[in-house]
Amino acid sequence: MEFITQPWAWYVAGPIIAFVMFLLYYFGERFGVSSNLETFCSIGGAGKFVDYFKIDWKENSWNLIFVAGSIVGGFIAFYWLSPNDAVALNPQTVQDLAAIGIQNAGTSYLPDEIFSIDTMLSLKGFLILIIAGIMVGFGARWAGGCTSGHAIVGLSNLELPSLISVIGFFIGGLIMTWFILPLLF
Repeated sequence: MEFITQPWAWYVAGPIIAFVMFLLYYFGERFGVSSNLETFCSIGGAGKFVDYFKIDWKENSWNLIFVAGSIVGGFIAFYWLSPNDAVALNPQTVQDLAAIGIQNAGTSYLPDEIFSIDTMLSLKGFLILIIAGIMVGFGARWAGGCTSGHAIVGLSNLELPSLISVIGFFIGGLIMTWFILPLLF
């Protein structure tokens, strides 16, 4: 059990990811999580209103199983495979987060200042979630995929659009971390 609960070294996790990517490539599939939003909209009947969603969602059923497995796996990992709630953060990071109002950084995976029900139901928290959700959803579709799809699949296929997208994701993350997030908290 100790082996499963500890972080895996790059030389273990990397080849496993590469093997999965090889299998997807071999079977002609492409990995990406954001494409499931398109599939869910198609299942929900959005194709009656928008031609973009007129797709055969059954072709992507394997990816829906992947998302379901990710949710179940995350639940199992959080409740039964996490040794404790504390996160090993650099002390400087804890100080920086405390300076912008996140007082319990490092004591849990999900700080209450960001993820509590009270925070999410406040006007500020609700607006942050709505705006962030729209930006992430729009950005993923505009970029032709999400960060995992571009960074794992696109880069492993040596696709230039994926390299450009990953650079954009990285720049966006830096701007959010250093300029926007301090203004929100």
